[in-house]
Amino acid sequence: METRNQRVVLETPRYRIVGDLTLPSEGSRSRLSDLLNRQDVAFIPLVDAEMSPLNGGTPHTRAFVAVARSRIELAYEALD
Repeated sequence: METRNQRVVLETPRYRIVGDLTLPSEGSRSRLSDLLNRQDVAFIPLVDAEMSPLNGGTPHTRAFVAVARSRIELAYEALD
C-alpha cells in the first residue's frame, strides 16, 4: 500500500499540535476525517510534532506523539 504524509493540526483542551500524519495515498481511508471517524482507532500518531500550549507557554517539539482521539476538539489539514 502506498502512503503519503499529511501535515495536520490537532487541538486538544491544552495543546495545539502540528505534525505529520501518514495516510494511504488513495482509497476510503485516505483522508484525515476517515481516520478520526474510525471507532477502532484510539490514538492518532504524529511524527515531527510541535506542541504549543494554548495557555501561551513555550512550544516544544517531539519526534513522535500519539494523541488520544477522544481528546481532539478540532482537527484540520495544515497549510503548507
